[in-house]
Amino acid sequence: MEDNFDSILTQLGTGKWNLFYYITLSYWYACVSYHALGGAFLAPAVDYTCRVPDSAVVTKVSFPSDFDATEDFALNNASFAAKDGNESEESACTYLIQNVTTGNVTEEQCTSWDFDKSTFESTVTSEFDLVCDWKFLRATYQSVYMFGILVGAGVNGYMADKYGRKRMVTIGAILYSLIAVISAWLPNISTIIAARFMLGTMHPTSLQTGYILGMEVTKPSMRSAIGMLQFLSWAVGTMCWGGWAYLIRDWRWLQTAVSLPCFLFLPTLWIMDESPRWLIVIGRHKEALKVLQKAARWNKVELPEERKLLDMMTEINEQLRCKNVREDKTTMKMKLKRCLKEATILFRTPKLRTITLAMYVDYFVAAMVYFGLNLSGGSFTFDPFVFMVISGIVEIPSNTVTIPIVSYFGRKIPLIVSYFITGVSMLIQAVISEEQMWLVITLVMIGKLAISIVFQILFLYASELIPTEVRTRGMGTAMMSSRAGAMVSPFLMGFIGAVYPWTTPVVFGLASIVAGLAAIPLSETKDSPLPDTIAHLEGYDDPAT
Repeated sequence: MEDNFDSILTQLGTGKWNLFYYITLSYWYACVSYHALGGAFLAPAVDYTCRVPDSAVVTKVSFPSDFDATEDFALNNASFAAKDGNESEESACTYLIQNVTTGNVTEEQCTSWDFDKSTFESTVTSEFDLVCDWKFLRATYQSVYMFGILVGAGVNGYMADKYGRKRMVTIGAILYSLIAVISAWLPNISTIIAARFMLGTMHPTSLQTGYILGMEVTKPSMRSAIGMLQFLSWAVGTMCWGGWAYLIRDWRWLQTAVSLPCFLFLPTLWIMDESPRWLIVIGRHKEALKVLQKAARWNKVELPEERKLLDMMTEINEQLRCKNVREDKTTMKMKLKRCLKEATILFRTPKLRTITLAMYVDYFVAAMVYFGLNLSGGSFTFDPFVFMVISGIVEIPSNTVTIPIVSYFGRKIPLIVSYFITGVSMLIQAVISEEQMWLVITLVMIGKLAISIVFQILFLYASELIPTEVRTRGMGTAMMSSRAGAMVSPFLMGFIGAVYPWTTPVVFGLASIVAGLAAIPLSETKDSPLPDTIAHLEGYDDPAT
């Protein structure tokens, strides 16, 4: 099928029909980026002070070592402050009360706080008091979205293969738009986090299926370039996210403002066609023929006559039917044995096992560092809105210059070098004083540019390393590894990094270097034929040996 259908796509070329897919889907990617990076402005770290009762005498941290409980401390109506995440946080979580009868002093937990509104008027953090014992919910707010992606990705491939690319993009986009707007006005943190999870499950349903749809209408010679350029809109969305947040400082109205444009994407789905490749595979030949004829009209090209196109589709289905008949004749014992074999197939042969483990490590680290840097603007004494805009700007080269880089230097060397650049910049940043903020931000942005290039190369490199026979499983499980890395990042920054700020860049730096080293055993794939089977990859006939 690949040769037959790809020849049709080559004849169709790249015209208005293809560009319609690229432009509309790219617009959707930009809309999704706001929510994927939502934690930066919707639930950021905010300075806060404990609102203590009149009977409070002194905070635990400032309590003098030679304190005499009988002394009179004129600290009534005191309000003790903490910058979220630093060493004085304990003083904003507890206070001391002196018993007027016995003179004994006891420690009490703070139950209400005042939040700094100099940067944000209202946030999820301040509205629901996500500080002190409840601080973990702030990290959960970001991580649960990634967990939703992890769960959604597990079923998305099956659903898209069974029900179609366009249908799943349509369902995903409609539900995503509705949940995004409705969740901005939910009354409590429990329902908001649940909505964030549901939003995350719709992320791969709309975005990854949309990416597959875009690739399936692209001629072979353009797939690498289009695959990278499509996500240029993600960088633009990241820049706009900083601008939106600067203009709207209330989290509910901010989320509503960035969610409403999602609905502008929905009317385009009436014009967008189903993937003709998928229609052919499931036997809906007349529908596939109509789509191809429409594409030819839009692109102003001529296709083979209708009879030849239908014969090609029939031939493809005959091949699939023969395969299905063979599968139906297998016994239950054989099916169970095959299931066990399929579950471990990525680890059963030496070369494929090396590729799989290296991709898992590389994807995990890439996502952990990428999302960690995107969400780190509030960790610096630097304008978080400008930080996000700059963060988006430095992603643009990763979507443009990466194409000639991998075309000239290959995949392996640029991947390793990019990881090492990320690692070195992060390790140097860890020892730079925040007084030299310009240098700190420069190093962070160098790391961000390098890790963005890593992500672009990884998608291409993994698809070329993993044999066609197991490519979907290999890519799918590698993406699950990346979601796990993205889930870890907020907790790493919110807990360990909050107490010891230097640990986050050190962890990011060392992990990036390890990921670069993990890629060394991999083969270069530039100008090499793609392996179709595991046997082809391993260099022997029986992949089970």
